Amino acid sequence: MGDEIEHDRSSQLKQIESGLLPGEQIIAVYDAVGTGTGFIGLTDRRVIVQDKSFAGKRYAITSVPYSKITSVSVVSNKSWAGSYFSTGSIAINVGTHTYEVEFRGADKSHHVHNVILQYISG
Repeated sequence: MGDEIEHDRSSQLKQIESGLLPGEQIIAVYDAVGTGTGFIGLTDRRVIVQDKSFAGKRYAITSVPYSKITSVSVVSNKSWAGSYFSTGSIAINVGTHTYEVEFRGADKSHHVHNVILQYISG
């Protein structure tokens, strides 16, 4: 199943596969860098975020239906004079909570941003 799905680590892909709903399809699973987030998974129904920011080395896997996402942003510490996706970070706003995910490479943030935007604006 996992050969055609874009992903960074097979263990993360397997973790997402193990929690799929009947008929749900995985789009991509990307490793995150920095503190807080372990990985992000995109399916045709939801965004799945592994959050490692809980005390005591605990973590949560949070599922967010696309219908609950209010916006998705490209996060940058540079001016917008350069490329739109010059950064490898995005922010996903769900109510009052924001999940910030940093990737290795702007191509992954571009893909995640566009998939989420497609589902929340369609």
